[in-house]
Amino acid sequence: MTDNTVGKIPLTLLGLGAMGTALARTWLTAGHPLTVWNRTAARCEPLAAEGAMVAADPAEAVAASGPVVLCLLDDDSVDEALAGVDPAGKDLVNLTTSTPGQARARAAWARERGARFLDGGIMAVPPMIGVPEAGGYVFYSGDRAVFDAHRDVLSVPAATTYVGPDPGFAALHDVALLSAMNGMLAGVAHAFALIRDEDIPPKDFAPLLAGWLAAMSASVHRTADQIQSGDYAKDVVSNLAMQVAGAPTLLRTAEEQGVSTELLTPYVALLERRLADGHGAEDTTGVIDLLAR
Repeated sequence: MTDNTVGKIPLTLLGLGAMGTALARTWLTAGHPLTVWNRTAARCEPLAAEGAMVAADPAEAVAASGPVVLCLLDDDSVDEALAGVDPAGKDLVNLTTSTPGQARARAAWARERGARFLDGGIMAVPPMIGVPEAGGYVFYSGDRAVFDAHRDVLSVPAATTYVGPDPGFAALHDVALLSAMNGMLAGVAHAFALIRDEDIPPKDFAPLLAGWLAAMSASVHRTADQIQSGDYAKDVVSNLAMQVAGAPTLLRTAEEQGVSTELLTPYVALLERRLADGHGAEDTTGVIDLLAR
């Protein structure tokens, strides 16, 4: 115990991959007594040198202190780590990337064993952890009492955002944002592919692309308003009929540039289906209805 640790909540962390190690270091730096466990024990050694207590196995780690934070590879890894562990009376905070269904099942598992559960979705990469100006944050959902009890310690590595009592909501928010990111990155890849073989320096093109994407991102608010109101023709800027009419130019340009259209054609096909159903005056928001199974 040092002056730096007096009054600081002790906690346990299972999992010392890149993210887990970044989390561990921020808690140690902030003075929180920390017990760690990792399947590959060698990963614990640098943190032990920095003041962490190393548990021999997950059961010892869970028994050491609370809350118990899990940051493992996947849901199967959580199953393996907690097999045979008694979590009764513990607060479990799962920061392992999972699906909403897996988070809900894990919450039920914890409840059946007398533990409280909070799920988290980390919206950051390891270098952003412990760096407030980097803008990283973590979605949390599940038992609000757990979130309120441990908000201060959870906010040490990154900002916290509670998104509801449903344990699956943190994972759902996480995956929804990551899915949007992947769609954006697909568009970025297609754009750079179009100019790659021309006398257009990518570094000169990049600011134009970034600025355009930033400007277009404002449309998500219009889409949200249309979904919530049920009026897909509200405040339309470029209607569906215009979007479909312009699509052949996008596809032909790709062909002329020797670029595959495989990143564009699925979306164009959805627009064409929606138009064929008679929604030409609407925004492209109706594509969401086509995605629902």
